[in-house]
Amino acid sequence: MASPDPPVTSYAPSDVPSGIALLVTIPFAFFLPELIFGFLVWTLVAATHVVFPLLQGWVMYVSLTSFLISLMFLLSYLFGFYKRFESWRVLDSLYHGTTGILYMSAAVLQVHATIVSEGVDPRIYYINTAASFFAFITTLLYILHAFSIYYH
Repeated sequence: MASPDPPVTSYAPSDVPSGIALLVTIPFAFFLPELIFGFLVWTLVAATHVVFPLLQGWVMYVSLTSFLISLMFLLSYLFGFYKRFESWRVLDSLYHGTTGILYMSAAVLQVHATIVSEGVDPRIYYINTAASFFAFITTLLYILHAFSIYYH
């Protein structure tokens, strides 16, 4: 009689730490700053008066979707879900590289919305300026994560 569950095969690279030690290892240490700065981007955009709904809608879409998917990646690393898949590192690198490009487009559109909102209200302008700054920081973090996971 065959066993109901096949044996679990581990494809995990040996250099991926488990648990909280993951958050201090260089390719994976980018997760928390990505999440924090990404959270700041979409909360700042949500807190302002939207000048162009199409432009800032794209910024909201990219930042919120990236936040949620990055959170899922972080949880999958923390709980060891990545150990069952052979090409997990490739998926991680492709995701962060693609997200870096999408975040760059969102950051540029947020800067455009900031420039347009300059004469409306100083408070809205300052919130948009902060969102633009954090969008570029988040872009840099995603690109650094993609390169570090690829070359690690």
